[in-house]
Amino acid sequence: MQDVLEKASLIRLVILDVDGVLTDGSLYLGNSGEELKTFNIKDGLGIKLLMQSGVEVGVITGRSSTLVAQRMESLGVQHVYQGRHEKLPAYQELVTKLGLQPEQVAYVGDDLIDLPLMRRTGFAVAVQDAHSLVKQHAHWQTPSAGGRGAVREVCELLMKAQGTLDEAYQAYLE
Repeated sequence: MQDVLEKASLIRLVILDVDGVLTDGSLYLGNSGEELKTFNIKDGLGIKLLMQSGVEVGVITGRSSTLVAQRMESLGVQHVYQGRHEKLPAYQELVTKLGLQPEQVAYVGDDLIDLPLMRRTGFAVAVQDAHSLVKQHAHWQTPSAGGRGAVREVCELLMKAQGTLDEAYQAYLE
């Protein structure tokens, strides 16, 4: 666990996949063709707390959805890349834009499309219900499944490693 905390202490940017990480991977389609997704409210607060602690958050997803844009806007996430079946160019663009090194970046994924980014970051995370090959390439695996609080667990682990978690909690105890 010490190695995990050391890697987590260096992170300045967390990049999240959406389907299977911020959601449970289910895709609901209405009769009129509308897409519906569910997001875990605990993940949302975790993202906000992490950004308040000074860590940037971004999403790179293969699908495009108005719902994702709206959710990320409501959370204040500014780095949103949708419709990126090839995720690597978006990753490289974002890391260059923020002037970061790979060891300062964490990526949270669940499926094969996430492996190229996971293999290039300093801290690769697989959600509990990720594909077995993804788990093999992760530095850490969340106790919870995607869409079920896994992102909150990542945020809190990073904040613990960086010494900002207790301060974030304290704001709610006053």
